[in-house]
Amino acid sequence: MLDIARSWVQQSQRIAVLTGAGVSAESGVPTFRDAQTGYWAQFRAEEMATEEGFRNHPERVWKWYQYRRDLLASVQPNAAHGALADFEQHHPGRLTLITQNVDGLHQRAGSSGVLCLHGDILENRWLDTPRACCHIADAVKGEPPYCDRCGNLVRPGVVWFGEALPHDTFAAAQLAVHQCALMLVIGTAGAVYPAAGLARQARSAGARVVVLNPAPSELDDAAHAVLRGAAGSLLPQLLAV
Repeated sequence: MLDIARSWVQQSQRIAVLTGAGVSAESGVPTFRDAQTGYWAQFRAEEMATEEGFRNHPERVWKWYQYRRDLLASVQPNAAHGALADFEQHHPGRLTLITQNVDGLHQRAGSSGVLCLHGDILENRWLDTPRACCHIADAVKGEPPYCDRCGNLVRPGVVWFGEALPHDTFAAAQLAVHQCALMLVIGTAGAVYPAAGLARQARSAGARVVVLNPAPSELDDAAHAVLRGAAGSLLPQLLAV
């Protein structure tokens, strides 16, 4: 089946790729739930990853995201990240990379134009609509930083529960899956929507869909081919064309 999928890669001038937490896990990045260990295990997700939770306990939530950022400092992109970046470099314009991950490892591996559906944990933005006085670079240091003129708080640049995906980013992802001839779905359980729905949209639009995952996923039934195994092992073979 790997050889068949490789032939599809060779034939496809437009390829869309969706990556999930499994790709980052191979680099040692804790999943969202895994990061709620030790001291942080006592808090519910609603307290740590919602706007309401941040407004109620901004210092606590900010420290948790700083803790997760510190964890990322010790990990490196793996072979799966590298294979995608190498393919983009050698085949410009053919691949659109869409990710549910917020860790920036695709970018660190060399991928450009990554569509980050759930934001970027290494970036910051204002909690409330910024006023003329609000400039991230001038935010007063604190936990979290804030605007000393209006009190607006700085928050992590991720999508919290209950928030919509970034409109322009999701629109670009939908365009990519509707235009592609092949979609690769890598390292995701396919349980988080609307991101997971992109694979079914690609198939409905006529694209072939290949799922790469060590375990069964909720998108296996949408796939023309399912490759079982680690992304860091399979993807360099699949994209070596």
